[in-house]
Amino acid sequence: MINTLKKIFGLGPKVDYANLVKQGALILDVRSPGEYKQGHIKGSVNAPLNELNSHITKIKKEKTIITCCASGMRSASAKSILKSNGFTTVHNGGGWSSLQSKI
Repeated sequence: MINTLKKIFGLGPKVDYANLVKQGALILDVRSPGEYKQGHIKGSVNAPLNELNSHITKIKKEKTIITCCASGMRSASAKSILKSNGFTTVHNGGGWSSLQSKI
């Protein structure tokens, strides 16, 4: 049960987000456009969670993706949606401000 929860919320082994970004990972911010305007990671792409399915076709499945939001809940959902649509390398970066400090 604990391992399942860790997987869902991206609490598994430590991920080197800075290295993933250097290697060209896409940071997908799934907050609302209003939240995104108030502050975001430079170079990130805003794809609100409720519109994610319409953005999926624009993203290459072989691309490494790091999802982020305000707290990590929506980004966990976005990771699940992406994985269920055939994306193989997806990481839940959690809250965008804490992710920003890791990259």
